[in-house]
Formats: sequence, C-alpha cells, structure tokens
Amino acid sequence: MCGINGILHLQSQKKVDERVLTIMRDALEHRGPDDKGIFIDNNLGLGHRRLSILDVSYSGHQPFLSDDGRYSMVYNGEIYNFKDFYSELKSNGFDIKTCSDTEVLMKLFQLYGLKMLNRLNGMFAFAIWDKKEKKLTLVRDRMGVKPLYYSFYNETLYFASEQKALFTAGVPLKIAQEGLGEYVFNRFVAGENTLYENVKKVLPGETITIHENGKISTLKWWDLQIEINNHDTIKNPLEWFSSTFDDSVRLRMVSDVPVGVLLSGGLDSSSILASLYQQKFKGLQTFNIGFKEAEHDESHLAKMLSEKFDYGFHTMQLENNLLYDKLIASTYYQDEPIMHLSEPHLLALSQMAKSAVKVLLSGEGADEMMGGYVRYKALKYPSLLNSIAAIGNFDLLAKKPRFEKLIRYSKIKTNENLVIFNSSNIYKDDIVKTFGINNVPNNEYRKEIYEDAKILYPNNLKRQALYFDQHTYLCSLLDRNDRCTMGASIECREPFLDPRLLAGLGSLNDDWLFTGKKGKYILKTAMSEKLPSEILNFRKVGLSVPWGDYIVNSPAFKDELENFSRSEMFQMPYFENINAKKLILNLQKGDLKMTPYIMPLFMMHIWIKNYVEKFSTVSAIIK
Repeated sequence: MCGINGILHLQSQKKVDERVLTIMRDALEHRGPDDKGIFIDNNLGLGHRRLSILDVSYSGHQPFLSDDGRYSMVYNGEIYNFKDFYSELKSNGFDIKTCSDTEVLMKLFQLYGLKMLNRLNGMFAFAIWDKKEKKLTLVRDRMGVKPLYYSFYNETLYFASEQKALFTAGVPLKIAQEGLGEYVFNRFVAGENTLYENVKKVLPGETITIHENGKISTLKWWDLQIEINNHDTIKNPLEWFSSTFDDSVRLRMVSDVPVGVLLSGGLDSSSILASLYQQKFKGLQTFNIGFKEAEHDESHLAKMLSEKFDYGFHTMQLENNLLYDKLIASTYYQDEPIMHLSEPHLLALSQMAKSAVKVLLSGEGADEMMGGYVRYKALKYPSLLNSIAAIGNFDLLAKKPRFEKLIRYSKIKTNENLVIFNSSNIYKDDIVKTFGINNVPNNEYRKEIYEDAKILYPNNLKRQALYFDQHTYLCSLLDRNDRCTMGASIECREPFLDPRLLAGLGSLNDDWLFTGKKGKYILKTAMSEKLPSEILNFRKVGLSVPWGDYIVNSPAFKDELENFSRSEMFQMPYFENINAKKLILNLQKGDLKMTPYIMPLFMMHIWIKNYVEKFSTVSAIIK
C-alpha cells in the first residue's frame, strides 16, 4: 500500500524538475512513511511513498525497474494471489528475486502486457513507463478501491494517488460548476470527473495510455455488466457463497505485518470475523467506534463477538474537541468536503489501530452487493410512491421522521431519477425550495450507468439501483475508506469485493438478496450458525452519526456554527440565495429535519476554510 505520483512532459525536450516531483511525492507521505523513491527519464518522472506490507525489506523499493531496463513502475495496492504466478513466471524464464507482489506484477506485464489484468485478484492503481515506446500507462482496479487522479496542465500530465499532490505541483485548484452541482444534489461527483476543474479520475476497471506525442488511448479492461452476463449459473448459491467468501477472507490475510478487523458489530464486519475464526486465525485484534447514544451504538455487540472468539477488542468514542480535530484532519486527507459524515470516526479508529496493526479488514461493499439498504425497499412497488406522495400532501405522516424522507422521495416522478437520487439525502425539489438552487447537474455518467442497469435488469428498479450504487455510491465509500485509513498509514482491505463475488452475486435472482427485513439474505443465511442471534437480528445501524445534535450542543462546534452562518461561501453565486441563519435557527430549535440540508453546506465551509486556503484563496476557487 503506497502513494504514487508522476509527471510526463509532452514536450520531450523538457526534463522533469526533481524538486517538483519530490514535493508531489512527499505530499503523500502519510500513504507511505516506510520508504521513498523517485525515477527520472528526461521528460518522465515517477515518485513513490511506501507502506511496507509484503516483503518489508528494501527489495520491495519503488519505483521498480524491469531487469532489462525497459519498464519503470510505481504501484499502490496488493495482489492477493501473486504467489500463484511463481511457477508460470519461472517456466517462462523469469527469476523471482523478492517476496513482493510488485515484482510479480512487473514480470506479468513484461510477459502479457495488459492482458494479465483479468487474472489479478487484488486492489491496485499503478503506472508503467515504457522507455522503448515512450508511453505511460495508468491502471486502476476493478471497483476503484485504490484511487488515481490526473490532470493535463501546461502541456504536462500530472498524476497522483490524491489530488493534493497535483495542487502541490502547481495544478490550479478551481471548483467545477458541474461538480459543485453534483455535490449539492447527489452528495458526490461520480465517474471520471471530480469536484475540481481539470482534475479527473482513472475510472475503475480502466487503463489510460499517454504517448509522448500527446496521443491518449483508453481501455476498459473489466466490465461488471459483461461479467454478470457471462457468469455460469450457480447451482447451489449458498454453498458457492460460503466457500467463495471464506476464500476471499483467507486471501486478504496475506501479509508480512499484523492484520486487524474494523468491527462495527453489524452483520458485515461480524461475518468477516466469524470466517476468520472458522478458518482458525489466531490472535487477531478488532477495532470499534462506539457512541453514547444507544440508537447509534453497536459496540456491545462487537465486544461480545470479540470475546466469544477470543480476539482482542479495542473501542473508543469521539466527541467534542477530539471530534472537531478529527473532522479537520479528515477533511485534509479526503481532499474534498466530507459527505458520509463518518470520516472523522474512521480516521480516529485507524489511528488507534495503528499501534497494533498495519492492515485492517472492512465489511464495505456488502450492502451494495447484496441489497442491504432500507432505501431499496421503496423501489419494490414504485406505483405505491404516488400514493405516499398524495398522503404526504395532507401532512398525515410528515411529522414522523422515519416517513418524512420517504414522502420527499415519493415526489420524484421518473424511474430514472428514483434510481439516480436513491442514495441522496435531499432531492431536487427540496434543494430548489430550500436553497433556491435550480441548476440541476447533467449527471451524464450517472445516466450512462442507469442505462446499463436497465439493460442488465429490465423492469427491476431495486436491481437497477443496486448496480447503479456499485458504480457510484460504493466508489465514494471506498474512497472514504482509503483516505481515512491511509491518513493513519494503514491499509484497508474489503473481502466482499472479491471479483468472484462481484460477478456471482450479480447473477443470482432477487430472492437471495432482498428477502427479509434487512436484505443480504444469502449472507444472513450463510452466517445463521456462525453468528449469535443478537447480531443476526439486530437493527441495522451502520456508522451513523448524530451530527445535528453535535454541531448545536457540542462546545467545540458552537463557535464554528456561528462562523458558518457568516461564511464567505454564501457570497458565492451558487449559494447566494441560501439563508444559512434561518436553517441554523430551525436546527437549534430542535428541527432535526434540517440536518441533511445543513451538513453538506457546513462541511463545504469547513473544507474551504481548512483545505482550500492551503492551495489558493477562497475568492479564486469558483470562476
């Protein structure tokens, strides 16, 4: 696990400035405090910060050069099945000189080129420079677990694991108007675009090759839609799932350093722990975030399960000044305004775990792969939403918090928008009414994914929403996990995102996913004899945080809430019609329905104040 960066001048006579390359690299020090390196080949420069996980000796140093000197590579991630290729590489004349997956990745590329990607079981983002053909190839894993950003600026390509490295190199920080719209309406920017002008992501499952003459070619090397369509019929889904999940967990224990588990106490992370116990992994440590508010707390379940399996248990709570400090820190690591609102907690938890482990397993992805969100239920009978909308007009249910959001959602008119806005907390009509913002984002990428979902799962809105989330919402969660854990110099691994599970689960019928109150029927059934009933039947909590209460009542936030009401952001064209003081006053009076309206704006304020000013002035961030 590492941080990578690079520079390619499209003017071949221009040599890379070692100072700029090094500054970029060291902006990523938190991603790799164990080692550092650079490589320069005239107009090409590669930088690397290393977090040593496999082969912690110097033999895993990067940038990694091929034996013949043709290729240079910087790589971030893990190839869990790297040892499976040893005999094949040796039979093709390659010597294996290290115990690292980096060497295997390089030699597979030498042997097969990009055709080797489909055989890798892992998470990765890497860049390979071909000195002979003068081309740079950027690669990202199937689901985008590992981040990779790039920008063309002043006839130069800059790339890095995090946007801050691009800004450090001189790429201007400017908010894209369309990106701002997506943040407000959809919570995050999906697809290749970002919140920033002229900064893009390499899409999950894609490669981008940049030739020295400026020619660019893109390859989609993995497509979930194709994988699902081509998947063989699974004859015994429960047996298949149990064995594949256990093997996925086993593979993600490949490490030369200690591995722990992020254990919320919910079904997903508990299932990982149960699998580890069944496979006789000993001496593990679990890490949990607790809350004093009972409706948000699962720590008692995590503690009970850890003790049952004889694993070490560690928990903490995050409040007041410590919560505020972690909010500021997580905003920096995130590079954008935080949107899941659990980022400070995940960062603090990772920092606590750092003294004991260097790798953490996470249950991320289970909800999006197996239908675990309550919000999918609204799509089972979409015609009923019209009736709910009508009832909502009479204000019969609107005063009940659990129905208030459903009533707002039910007023969405098209199937497309029911899917596209399913993961949003506030919707188009709410934003127009409350914020006075009428510029709805184009959402071109979201619309493309929705069309793919319709083809794959015709007349099935729940399944379409699931596929849609796998390409949008889940990507934002994975980015959160990466930034928060790597902010503490810890690697995060997600067993539910094994490629075998991704395709196989997508091929199963709805009953294996949506049956029961909480969905994830196949997981719950597989764990029925491995987990206590208290966990199997506990209400779904997730990592939810009572922010509405925190920002009003916590001493650490009271001053910041006042600053927020007078924030310069409300002088900007996009936010000029928002009455922040009125929103805050309603929240202070106890109207918690204001929380989803205030939090994205509050986090934008925090981001502008504590992140943007590191790279530019506030007045310059929006054209």
